[in-house]
Amino acid sequence: MNKIFLEIECLTEYSKPLSGEYLRKNWFKKADKRYMSQYLQKFIEYNREYFDFLGVTPLIEGTDPKVALRFKSSEFIGAIPLRSPDTGKQIGDFIVSPRYSSKDKLLDYIKILNLIDNSVNAEYKNSIPLISGRNFQPPLYYEAVLFIKELFKLVQAKWVKFSNKELMNNIPIGQVNWHKYIQNEYKVENRLNYPVNKNILTEYHKEYSHIKYVFDLCKNEILGTTTPAEIKLSIKPLILFLEEKLRFHQSIYTQKIQIKQSDPILIKKLKIQANKILTNNFSKSIAWRVDFNDVFEKYVQYLFNQISKEAGGEFYPNYKIKSFSNHKYEWELKYLEPDGIFRKGNMITIYMDAKYKSHLLNKHSQVEELKNVFRNDLHQIMAYTSFSSNNSKYGFLCYPTIVNETKTIKFYNPINQSSTNITLMGIPLDISCIYDVKKMIFKRINEIEKYCTEHCI
Repeated sequence: MNKIFLEIECLTEYSKPLSGEYLRKNWFKKADKRYMSQYLQKFIEYNREYFDFLGVTPLIEGTDPKVALRFKSSEFIGAIPLRSPDTGKQIGDFIVSPRYSSKDKLLDYIKILNLIDNSVNAEYKNSIPLISGRNFQPPLYYEAVLFIKELFKLVQAKWVKFSNKELMNNIPIGQVNWHKYIQNEYKVENRLNYPVNKNILTEYHKEYSHIKYVFDLCKNEILGTTTPAEIKLSIKPLILFLEEKLRFHQSIYTQKIQIKQSDPILIKKLKIQANKILTNNFSKSIAWRVDFNDVFEKYVQYLFNQISKEAGGEFYPNYKIKSFSNHKYEWELKYLEPDGIFRKGNMITIYMDAKYKSHLLNKHSQVEELKNVFRNDLHQIMAYTSFSSNNSKYGFLCYPTIVNETKTIKFYNPINQSSTNITLMGIPLDISCIYDVKKMIFKRINEIEKYCTEHCI
């Protein structure tokens, strides 16, 4: 039996149609071909909760006997189990993969996360185990790499705690174990040997032993066959260094490491990352998803932050523009939050918003939903630009694309001679394109700076 019901890429507007006849022969063998459309509707409703979790929209096309099933995906990647509505039995897994292909489907994604120093924030949903198992899951090796890097910082700083140990002392000072002393004091040579409990400051404590256990898990994961060679080679020197540093530490099994309020920030970060490893290692292969919109937003912010440093400007990521009013309604917005604001001097203020949507991947599509979504995005970025004090206002609306591209849309109001310039930017999620993307953004900023110098007051 095939383990995969269907695999499509994220940001797919319409998948290839699966005909009712194909579905009946391969997946729904007990379905009546005369009422296949009703059966498909029942199948969708039966698995609605999982489809919604993964951001997948099933669409039934046509009527019996030529009915077909298509799927639309959103910004999420992940996997969900599907069940047959008549028997309730699991039939296969539905998978949404990244749009960017390589030998390892998530390798391009991992390279970007490594660049922006961000973690894989996978969400899980209680479900029956995936039939495809661990063949398509959030890559544990990347979380392991982040743990190794945090542990490297710790061994350089040292982590010591008080450990209570029993030592033999010739003077009864401190907490003496008199019960143990009485059992041995009948021997003359033991009468001046007192078993005393002492608090000793040491790095060989139980919490460090738990960290050593997680380190062993990470080492095995990174050096395993599923980790790409370039990731393995880049982190192996750190692993060898840590093995030498931790060789005298005991490894103690644990399922969770307790995080204390008194822990320093460095220790907390390490423990949080360790618990991610432990959670992934002990959890079954269940329904999961990763929001690529979050990855794309942070990647675009990283690019603009780099550009602001090189161009002599300032960049404010996720800047909150607060609202003020009396007697706020429950549904009222407390603030507006553009993904970023680029500012240079007193004349240039550019508002940026990143949207992980399929518009630049479907430029010639006439689907009404694309227009409605773009209208909302456009209104949102124009609302942000309204806070600019200049008559000419500027905004960047960034979408993912295969090849970097740019296009400017100008809105002009002749009543007060004001204009709003929205630049659509296509940014590939591919670190090999960074130089060209930065060059494209620089060029547009220079055009704006030149215009503002000549015309803005």
